Amino acid sequence: MTGYKKPDYWSLKAQAEGYPARSVYKLKEMDEKFSLLPGFSGSGQAAPFRVLDLGAAPGSWSLYTLRRMAGRGFLAAADLLPLSRQYDKGLFAGENFFFVQGDITEQAIQDALLSRGPYHLVMSDAAPATTGNRLVDTLRSLDLAKTVLRYAETALVPGGSLIVKVFQGEDAPEILTLIRGLFKAGKSFKPRSCRGNSFETYYIGLGR
Repeated sequence: MTGYKKPDYWSLKAQAEGYPARSVYKLKEMDEKFSLLPGFSGSGQAAPFRVLDLGAAPGSWSLYTLRRMAGRGFLAAADLLPLSRQYDKGLFAGENFFFVQGDITEQAIQDALLSRGPYHLVMSDAAPATTGNRLVDTLRSLDLAKTVLRYAETALVPGGSLIVKVFQGEDAPEILTLIRGLFKAGKSFKPRSCRGNSFETYYIGLGR
């Protein structure tokens, strides 16, 4: 959501800790609660842990993941907009990171991302361009969430996880129902760092 002008506690904290957006604390809280990213030192992964970040700009979720990886694992990301390079200190230029700028619904973008899988985690903080009409915005959000879910269905390894943002509305539980059909567990979670007047929440799939 846009239109917030005055930095709040989370925005100032993100700047102080070297992240381009406050959204990093949403991912951090979900990671800590649901163990979405493993301990990369001695994690016992048979293959490198691979993550797909859909709707990555300005890059806080990708940056958090790369810092957690500490040179191990692999992250692929995509967005219509470029990533901010203000805080990455070269991480976005590393060999274990791939970024493509474009529409995640386009076949060429899908091919580029899927060819670098399969993934252990598919995550998305993507939101549609908002109109101010809550019904329209919610429906657009659900369409976007379904796109992310298709990536998860195609690209996740058995046992993999999913995070997807949705705008809450009458039809939003449909997405959670779909997630519960694909995963051992599907949960709804609203991080503390979400703005009080925001109608976003996150659906999490565990155990593909």
